[in-house]
Amino acid sequence: MTGPAVEGGTSSTEGLDTVVLATWLDQQCPGLVSGPLQASLITGGKSNLTYTVTDGSTEIVVRRPPLGHVLATAHDMGREYRAMAALVGSGVPVPTMHALCEDPEVIGASFYVMQKVVGTAYQHASQLELLGAERTQAISEDLVDTLGRLHAVDPAAVGLGDFGRPDGYLERQVSRWRKQLEASRSRTIDGIDELADRLSASIPSSSEGTIVHGDYRLDNVLIDSQNGDRMTAVLDWEMSTLGDPLTDVAVMLAYQQMAEATRGTGAPASVTDAPLAAGYLSRDDVLQRYAAATGRDVSDIGFHLGLAFFKLSVILEGIYLRHSKGQTLGEGFDAIGDSIGPLVQAGLAATD
Repeated sequence: MTGPAVEGGTSSTEGLDTVVLATWLDQQCPGLVSGPLQASLITGGKSNLTYTVTDGSTEIVVRRPPLGHVLATAHDMGREYRAMAALVGSGVPVPTMHALCEDPEVIGASFYVMQKVVGTAYQHASQLELLGAERTQAISEDLVDTLGRLHAVDPAAVGLGDFGRPDGYLERQVSRWRKQLEASRSRTIDGIDELADRLSASIPSSSEGTIVHGDYRLDNVLIDSQNGDRMTAVLDWEMSTLGDPLTDVAVMLAYQQMAEATRGTGAPASVTDAPLAAGYLSRDDVLQRYAAATGRDVSDIGFHLGLAFFKLSVILEGIYLRHSKGQTLGEGFDAIGDSIGPLVQAGLAATD
């Protein structure tokens, strides 16, 4: 996608001054693109902003934090950039990373530039249904298998040995998301403090530390449906770290449970309804396939699911707050506020 051309030194897309970007790229990545740049916001994102940028012949992708209300430990461009740069050649598909800018004076925020990868982020069941149940099953199997491959990567071997602290990871996660909740509070949410208290009181022993994506789901990967449904990239690494791998499994299952809760109600899924497509692995099948592929004990998944629902509740509450202040770009934000209560209740049920 491309937006209107830039003329006269004005910005073509909110949140990204393409004239300034072009000057910076000329200095940092000579020859990557040339001439006036056109930009368009890639829709679907509820957090960091992602743009397709082109000079008319070459396309690249630029990613930056959201506008307004940005939590102190979130939206770390350097973390995303470092994770993907390290995983090139690891068996986990990632784009080629071109450049990172951590100087907020350039475009008003830190940002990075990466390769434009061919593929579709399947967010809706209706998209997968065009492929049929057999292809959908294979895609969902590959999604699980790729997560297993990520968790098998030796962090030190790819230069990520200091990317996080696995010891005490779950305790820090509960504490971190409680702090994020306080930073995003703008209204009363029934049960959310009870869920936080339950999690604090029932933290299991941490398992071995692996690279953790933090927000793993089908619409955060790209699938090339014109080339054997091959996964071409895992994206959106803003919450990546070293930690307990079951947190990734639980987040994936939580998104699926959220979608299933809307089945037959006529209400849209708050994030993605892709798992409702015929052929997509059931939650039990996802868990069993992951356990079989990795040999990991998944018996503590109830706590991890509770943590996943708590984390998602806090993330969506932050997005709700930004949207209420008019600080979001794109569509699909209106129903987010109403989706948080059911997430909290699902978290309470998972930890009951």
